[in-house]
Amino acid sequence: MGYSSLHTRFGCCMTQAVRILLLGKNGQVGWELQRALAPLGEVLALDRHPARWNGKELVGDLGEPKALGSALDGYAPQIIVNAAAYTAVDKAESEPGLADQINHRAVAQLAAWAQAKGALLVHYSTDYVFDGSGSQAWVETDATAPLNTYGRSKLAGEDAIRASGCAHFIFRTSWVYGLHGQNFAKTMLRLAQTRDRLNVVNDQWGAPTPASLIADVTAHAIRAGQRLPSSAPGAADTVLSGTYHLAPQGETNWQAYAQCVLDEARAAGMALRVTPEQVGGIPSSQYPTPAARPHNSRLNCNKLAQRLGLHLPHWEHEVRRTVRFIAQQTPR
Repeated sequence: MGYSSLHTRFGCCMTQAVRILLLGKNGQVGWELQRALAPLGEVLALDRHPARWNGKELVGDLGEPKALGSALDGYAPQIIVNAAAYTAVDKAESEPGLADQINHRAVAQLAAWAQAKGALLVHYSTDYVFDGSGSQAWVETDATAPLNTYGRSKLAGEDAIRASGCAHFIFRTSWVYGLHGQNFAKTMLRLAQTRDRLNVVNDQWGAPTPASLIADVTAHAIRAGQRLPSSAPGAADTVLSGTYHLAPQGETNWQAYAQCVLDEARAAGMALRVTPEQVGGIPSSQYPTPAARPHNSRLNCNKLAQRLGLHLPHWEHEVRRTVRFIAQQTPR
């Protein structure tokens, strides 16, 4: 089916409210997606707690296949946006079965449903699918080799989507943070108010990615991907459907990231016991964790920029903007 005919099919749907099912509504990305997806159609945002829609009680629990199937059949979305995931990287080492259920088997269930119904599936993955070797930014076609259970479960979810043949966007991202929920930036601000010195890993490289950017890119991709679903179940547009890397421009390490956070917080008037200059750098070997982390999480996002016509902001600008907002909301 050609590009224009796919647009015609889904474009017709846009005269009515397109049903969008958002899973993981209360996570960092899910919270921002509720805002970004709202103008695109009728959004049903679910988590593990029951919600009522059209007289039906639906639950978006990826740990419960039957409940997830009931939510899909009950709402019958044309677009599924899966922001739910098992993200406890270290805990996954002792809970591999649960991580696999949520990050792989449930994702395979979503993909199979999308393929059968001709729906579009949007899913989020991670830089942890790579082994972190070298210093070059990873491109989408580079060989994957996860270092930990979390990364393996996320890669298995990716593979299940691609194998299903459904129309999809898979966005691999890194070092996610936002205004809602807990993250590295908020932890640094909290610790800098209570401790006298901080030591942060300085041999892991990547780009902090704001949840708001992920949500906005998702909305843009869905608009561009209105051509993706077709009258033939599971048919996908070969131009847009696929895997994309999504991160801001530039690169940093965790120590420099922490220093940037504290520098902006100080400029915004927050009371800190630790200054940016007092954030020391240590190698990963001095901060052992149950799950190994990749040293190189740089993501090449040229494919995203070129195919979707996007200009991605620099990581530092977005971090400073977020910290300034947090400072404005913090009692003095």
